[in-house]
Amino acid sequence: MKRHVLERSQLVPRPRDEVFAFFADAHNLEAITPAFLRFRILTPGPIAMGPGALIDYRLSLAGISFRWRTRIEALVPLERFVDVQLRGPYALWRHLHAFEDAPGGGTWVRDRVEYALPLGPLGELAHALVVRRALARIFDHRRDAIARLLPAGGQGPGAAATGPAGAR
Repeated sequence: MKRHVLERSQLVPRPRDEVFAFFADAHNLEAITPAFLRFRILTPGPIAMGPGALIDYRLSLAGISFRWRTRIEALVPLERFVDVQLRGPYALWRHLHAFEDAPGGGTWVRDRVEYALPLGPLGELAHALVVRRALARIFDHRRDAIARLLPAGGQGPGAAATGPAGAR
């Protein structure tokens, strides 16, 4: 099984506690996921974010609907959390979300996704032809949505989305 890595970094012009709280609320995933995936959280909220938390989703890709279940493997409040796929389209999916104060203000959000596809050589062909580009498109959309939802100065939809709940 060949492992692939996708890494992304984004400067979000908001304090780390607000940014972490936004990401720690699993229901915000719907707001940062492209519409073409028809992504829906199935787990009722609020979801207590912490090691062992299970989150169920439904999404659609190329007209095929499927369920995805992740487990929060680790969480260090205000610093990082890791979700791993228990059921879904990948043979392996481990997503590290890390948060750190940026010099001069704001928060660096760093993603590191380690993933592998099933089906051996056929999965690798799918990766080369479709999956690599699809993941780039998804994470590009995510970057743009985060910039729109968490703008500088706490204005816009992100202010309401983060709410007073804080990090869990």
